[in-house]
Amino acid sequence: MALHSVLVANRGEIAARVLRACRELGIRSVAVHVPGDTAHIALADAVVEVPSYLDGAAIIEAARSTGAEAIHPGYGFLSENAGFARAVTDAGLVFVGPSADVIEVMGRKDRAREVAERAGVPVMPRYDPQAVPADAYPVLVKAAAGGGGKGMHVVRHPEQLAEALATAAREARAAFGDDTLLVERYVEGGRHVEVQVFGDEQGNIVHLLDRDCSVQRRHQKVVEEAPAPDLDPGVRDRIRSAAVALCREVGYVNAGTVEYLVMGQEAFFLEMNTRLQVEHPVTEEVTATDLVHWQLAVAAGESLPLTQDEITAVGHAIEVRVYAEDPAAGFLPQAGRIREVWWPGARVESVIGDAEGADVTSSFDPMIAKIVVAGDDRAEAVDAMVEALEMTAVFGIRSNVGFLRRVVDSATFRDAGDGHGLAGHGSRGAVDHSRSARPRSGGRGPAAVARARRRLALGGPRGAAENARRRRGGHPARGDRLVRPRAAGDHGRRTGLGCCRGRDLRVRAARRHAAATRPARRRRRGHGPDARHRHRGRRRAGRSGRGRPATRCRRGDEDGARPDRRPCRRRHRGRHAGSSGQDG
Repeated sequence: MALHSVLVANRGEIAARVLRACRELGIRSVAVHVPGDTAHIALADAVVEVPSYLDGAAIIEAARSTGAEAIHPGYGFLSENAGFARAVTDAGLVFVGPSADVIEVMGRKDRAREVAERAGVPVMPRYDPQAVPADAYPVLVKAAAGGGGKGMHVVRHPEQLAEALATAAREARAAFGDDTLLVERYVEGGRHVEVQVFGDEQGNIVHLLDRDCSVQRRHQKVVEEAPAPDLDPGVRDRIRSAAVALCREVGYVNAGTVEYLVMGQEAFFLEMNTRLQVEHPVTEEVTATDLVHWQLAVAAGESLPLTQDEITAVGHAIEVRVYAEDPAAGFLPQAGRIREVWWPGARVESVIGDAEGADVTSSFDPMIAKIVVAGDDRAEAVDAMVEALEMTAVFGIRSNVGFLRRVVDSATFRDAGDGHGLAGHGSRGAVDHSRSARPRSGGRGPAAVARARRRLALGGPRGAAENARRRRGGHPARGDRLVRPRAAGDHGRRTGLGCCRGRDLRVRAARRHAAATRPARRRRRGHGPDARHRHRGRRRAGRSGRGRPATRCRRGDEDGARPDRRPCRRRHRGRHAGSSGQDG
């Protein structure tokens, strides 16, 4: 069975990613959107407005009305909703993903844990929430349903358990409609390692190597890489084979991810995500595959394109997630208008084009892009990512671009590929304290920088075409603005805007933005016709706080000691002795 028309039940960059894949395969695509959210529909052949991305009935009706044969859920929203998957198949449509029964079993951490035990996959010790042993702390309280760090809390002392259980249950109920909780052993400094798996209807199951997602903030990933660096070969083989065994146990079909917590020689099953992951591009880069193409082929009943022996890793890939958030304010999500963004010549997954703007609302996830780079080895990939982030800028709203650059260029992150690993720096540790970690100076040799520059300048076939488009449109190509290695104290390092020509362009743009917003800033600060006198008075008072009162005018003195001065321009006739009493 061949698919001729697919509806994408999602938004943002993942919707654009699937729509682009449909176009590449010659499949007619249908996009859905809610009012005011249309950035992802440009590549669609048909568009339908729906009340919500969570309204499964409206999405199924949109598929019927447009003649779509299948529905691709993307990730998030309804992608792991067993009820929606069952409703899609009951309507005579194809759900691009595993069956509803598998989602129901593996989508819940408690049920997936039982399946993992039957398949011989190592699991974390579990405790009864009402009877946690005193010597078991610290423990992790987490929701049995859903993911994304919601309903997850670390408890280090027995007296904190009751409050953590109540908070986690409340969060899980609000986010997933299910307040079932698990209490497990908490491993300090463990690494988050996952295995990409794929199955077809013919019973073939393969893994596409592994990824490391240890760099997180608030239990949410911000930097991912493939393959996982500095992982013991025995542990690597064990988690890969265990992931395949787990999929065979449930008869898994289509894309999925098995997640583990790794500490030294120990590896414990965490959960299985029954969907395509946000970080799937790093696996595509090192295996030279297109996982969305695979998904559509398997959904059409075809066999997997490759066997396990044909899947090999070439080089190393890193992905960062660009969020509209303020790291200095506890990663507080931001909302507003992005005036312009500058993307590098690397692979960028976003619905916001280069030199374009967009509106960011609080209604959806604040992620605005993913930047992906690859290198012949990890050191080259890190250099390429640092260069890519130096060439990235978001104007009009706060973002985590500078924060990501500090993390990727930190000694902690770089040393993870030198035999030191990320153990002890995973989860919150590698991120929340990264401001104190200075970029590693002198860590990039000339040869590595030259390779990174060439890679970013070309950016692969897609990057080369994009650079050509920018040149034709008169916009300076990112490949022409590659920056040189910078020493500590360089102006570009202090501003985070780049250097050389790239720095000059960014500084000029920042100055234009400052000039354009200066009147608004002055109004917010209370500037007006009389404000300059008050502020001058405050400045003259100095640090001691003494001096002229803030309301005193500089044009004269109370005792008439300055009769030779010009009349004051303030509207207070005759207040100064020796003045003419006129209005200025």
